[in-house]
Amino acid sequence: MKKAMVLSFLLVLVSFLSVNAQPAADSTISKSKAAKWFKKKEWLNGAPLKPHKSINQQEFARQYRINKTYWDKAFAWLKENNLQTIAKGKYPIDGDNVFASVTEDPSKDFDKTGWESHKKYIDLQCVITGDEKMGKWPVAEVTSVTKPYDETKDVANYTAPGKFYVIPAGTFIIFFPGEAHRPNITPGGNKVVKKIVIKIRAAS
Repeated sequence: MKKAMVLSFLLVLVSFLSVNAQPAADSTISKSKAAKWFKKKEWLNGAPLKPHKSINQQEFARQYRINKTYWDKAFAWLKENNLQTIAKGKYPIDGDNVFASVTEDPSKDFDKTGWESHKKYIDLQCVITGDEKMGKWPVAEVTSVTKPYDETKDVANYTAPGKFYVIPAGTFIIFFPGEAHRPNITPGGNKVVKKIVIKIRAAS
């Protein structure tokens, strides 16, 4: 009788551990599967924007799988609003989980910009009119930390070599935690850039 009870307990325990281990396994997506998923662009939900080539497709697929609702709401908001005419300001999308900021200001000289990264939120940065130069570099490979992470502001600052891209109108780029970025740089002429930055809560 006791052996049967012990055996029954062990079976329940193994089943419990197996079920609870499953979500972690599900969050892992191979590079090839992520590339296929990304290429289909079903996740875009009809938003009138083009993803930039620098986006980490594997991390994007992982984040989307874990927090699909957040991403769907972000892209739905981009589809449902007239991005050309939407006014400057802040827009709630899903409470503290997803929110947008619309700016329309001249881009800056390189030395007036800086490197930053976030831990709590992912940056979905969409250039609507004009063009803007942005840098990207792994936080693990930065040259130095100039300001340690501030949890209240969700930001840390660095010096880094960086890889730079000119983001044209109608294109968005994504910066995940672990990716230092340097936005707002002028490609020349300090022209006005209309941009939307959507903050999406990051999955660990």
